[in-house]
Amino acid sequence: MKWESVVQDYTTAMRAGGRGKGTVRLHQHYLRNLRTKVPHPLRAERRDLERFLARLDWSPETRKSARSVIVNFYRWAHLAGHLDHDPAAGLPSVTVPTGQPRPIPDPVLHRVLTYTTGRERLMMLLAAHAGLRCVEIAQVRGSDLVNGRLYVKGKGGKTRTVPIVNRELVAALAEKPGWLFPNGRGSHLSPGHVSRLLSDALPEHWTAHTLRHRMATAGYAATRDLLAVGRVLGHARPETTQRYVLLPDDAVMAVINGAA
Repeated sequence: MKWESVVQDYTTAMRAGGRGKGTVRLHQHYLRNLRTKVPHPLRAERRDLERFLARLDWSPETRKSARSVIVNFYRWAHLAGHLDHDPAAGLPSVTVPTGQPRPIPDPVLHRVLTYTTGRERLMMLLAAHAGLRCVEIAQVRGSDLVNGRLYVKGKGGKTRTVPIVNRELVAALAEKPGWLFPNGRGSHLSPGHVSRLLSDALPEHWTAHTLRHRMATAGYAATRDLLAVGRVLGHARPETTQRYVLLPDDAVMAVINGAA
């Protein structure tokens, strides 16, 4: 069977399993990448896959993501009868160093918002005040706001609700029941386009992701409730949320004073 046909069958299996569009696209991306580096991926052995994952230009996060796709694909291919063994079995795990929270400082954000208008401004508010990812921002419709809560379609097709209290966002959503960020072709902007617009609008070194870190840090400072912050961000595990929250100085000082 041809590689393209096997990948198509795998894509169908993922969709049948309820995997989200973003997840399917991610798997397709890494499998296309694999095909360019491994001439005959259906005849690949573990050493071929290890060489593919050993490339030097990948961050640990990217390498871990690629490994996950490869392991899932070859496990499926073996169980589906396309291969007589699983060449990805036993691939070494990938260690990802714990990242440091990097929230955009409020003075920087406020300064940027004084001169940013239009769709970029609304995108910033959705990320910094509601904690939305770029892929979620891209898909926002005005009709998703119901009784003050925005229905957000997150990773893996999971839906969560996020209260919207910013008056500017409420007004913009009420004014436009369709796509908040249309692409002019009957659909919405791509997540990559949203990310680029935000990167261009923000000062150097600050990105869409640092806006989410800002929301997490501000939310935790106000509540000291990591689970609630994680729910707003759409995290399945509190360990993920921890990487977004920069502890407030008063919390650290309280620890020191308590031990004094």
